[in-house]
Amino acid sequence: MAKIISVKEAMEMIHDEMSIMIGGFLAVGTPEILVDALVEKNTKNHTLIAISTAYPNKGSGKLVVNKQVKKAIVSHIGTNPEAGKQYINGELEIEFVPQGTLVERIRCGGFGLGGVLTPTGIGTEAEDEKERIKVNGQVYLLETPLKADIALLCGAKVDKKGNVFYNATARNFNPLMAMAAETVIIEAEEIVEIGDIDPNCVATPFKFINFIVGGAE
Repeated sequence: MAKIISVKEAMEMIHDEMSIMIGGFLAVGTPEILVDALVEKNTKNHTLIAISTAYPNKGSGKLVVNKQVKKAIVSHIGTNPEAGKQYINGELEIEFVPQGTLVERIRCGGFGLGGVLTPTGIGTEAEDEKERIKVNGQVYLLETPLKADIALLCGAKVDKKGNVFYNATARNFNPLMAMAAETVIIEAEEIVEIGDIDPNCVATPFKFINFIVGGAE
């Protein structure tokens, strides 16, 4: 069963050099309260795993602007000019990963798989230094799993046990990231009683959630 904690307690778990997965598509489904608290704490040299570097003033992009990220593993940075600037200046290392491949690498990390074979990237810079494997005459790239020290996620409703309901597209990467991190902290827009969420609407079962932070904290 997940434990309900304060934002301050959540931040005490995050230290320099940690790898952090942050849910959200751009900034939709991102735990903004936790991100803001992490900006205030000003930890450094994180590896960020996210769909993108979001925007300068929204989502995980705020960590980039505050120069807390040393490496970002993302699909794109186009909506955050600061990420592009730091990348060009050599201040930020970026591993660009096709979005479908990124999803699969996180899934592999959560499912305990050794990797995924994909034809995406063959013949491009994306295949540099990656193992090529031929299956039934088709060449694939072996994409390795992604895991993180901590995942910061956001749910629309989270019951006191830790079961999570996400609203529409705010679901995005959150459920997969919940399975691919050592410690999972979810920011709940609303904390509800056990049983208040229809079991058919639970996208992330409580077993994957370690800590809950109430949106009003």
